[in-house]
Amino acid sequence: MGQDRSTERTPQAEFDLVVLGGGSAGLAGAFRAAAHGARVALLEPDEFGGTCVNLGCVPKKAMWLAAELSTRIALAADLGFEVTPPSLDWKALVAHRQRYIGNIHASYRRRLDEAGVVWMPCRGRLLDANTVLADSGVRLKAGRVLLATGGRPLRPDIRGAELGGVSDDFFHLCEAPPRVAIIGGGYVAVELAGVLQALGSRVDLFVRGPRLLREMDAEVVAQLQEDMRGHGVRIHLQASVHALESEDERVRVLHKSIDNCAPEAFDTVLFATGRRPNSDGLGLEAVGVAIGDDGEIVVDDYEDTSVDGIHAVGDVTGKLALTPVAIAAARRLMDRVFGGQAGAKLDYDNVATVVFSHPALATVGLSEERAREQYGEAVTVYATGFRPMLTALADSPQRSLFKLVCVGEEERVVGIHLLGESADEILQGFAVALKLGVTKRQLEDTVAIHPTSAEEVVLMR
Repeated sequence: MGQDRSTERTPQAEFDLVVLGGGSAGLAGAFRAAAHGARVALLEPDEFGGTCVNLGCVPKKAMWLAAELSTRIALAADLGFEVTPPSLDWKALVAHRQRYIGNIHASYRRRLDEAGVVWMPCRGRLLDANTVLADSGVRLKAGRVLLATGGRPLRPDIRGAELGGVSDDFFHLCEAPPRVAIIGGGYVAVELAGVLQALGSRVDLFVRGPRLLREMDAEVVAQLQEDMRGHGVRIHLQASVHALESEDERVRVLHKSIDNCAPEAFDTVLFATGRRPNSDGLGLEAVGVAIGDDGEIVVDDYEDTSVDGIHAVGDVTGKLALTPVAIAAARRLMDRVFGGQAGAKLDYDNVATVVFSHPALATVGLSEERAREQYGEAVTVYATGFRPMLTALADSPQRSLFKLVCVGEEERVVGIHLLGESADEILQGFAVALKLGVTKRQLEDTVAIHPTSAEEVVLMR
């Protein structure tokens, strides 16, 4: 048989690894593989960093910090400082935020050059297990392929959904809208509600279920809901939104709610109702890569797909949608396939995480509900509610709640849940202790640092 002339005319290049996606997972995989001596190409048509850097963790934290400053200024006034009500130049804040993100982009470009990774500003799709066709027309031969294309926010299938934005649209705002409706009850909804309320909006949060953050400890979430209401967020539970309607230049939210509140009109409506993996257009079906019911690429414990030599990490797999998880999974995968570490894989148990609410909620391990399902009567719970010193001095009603979930006679700690000031910073060290099997007695044997919120973890009785 004669040669395929179309293939003969197509520019080709050979690599040990071709990475599709330049977000947290793809970059981490590319850098680690290159460090092991692999020849790496990375295809990314947009800005580096994916959702985290551009439309997620980084810009979200910048806005959260601004919201925290606003809250602190109000506390300063309560403590006796002569301060005028703060006025935010939102555009100036966005300029600082984007400058910071621009520095991250530049750092990635510099590191890719230093590592010898070939960056191609284009998309790619699989032709077979060892061939990627870039939309620039270049055919890449790959010893292995890493799929790290991330995910995207979803709009629900309801009438008038096009009248609402998604979480990405929050980062396009140039000022705080007067009235905002946020639809959803997960991480993103809670975080957006707190930030917008603190920065000048009046926020209504419409939650389909009976509470926020359904996967987290119910007692801690109940305190968070109370704190959010104290900050002015109006939370509507069991409020299933079934349509949006245009009303002049505003949007009316139609819902069924246990509080029987009438439909209201809002300046801005944002959906925070879930995300979907970016698995479309990658050629997965033709190559035989298994895809789950929600569009996720199915992988095993080692991040291997159903096709030899094709791997996937990060949000596109439907596993824990957390940036540090994506980075850690990609690095361990590359250590295994290029670094000679045969058993390297990520342990997905007891991953610490933080909801940047107001106040922050930090958690690792099992909730009380999950622990009782798993261990029954062997569970012991310790909890303490208190006001942090600053809020107590200012006579603010905001309260913290710290909680330990323990198992067995030795009271091994299997869950730590912290709601309150600095919870995001406090948890990291205690997460290490939980991972190492710390017991309640060992926490008690640790001398407290006083006066701090963190000391409550070792003083609980």
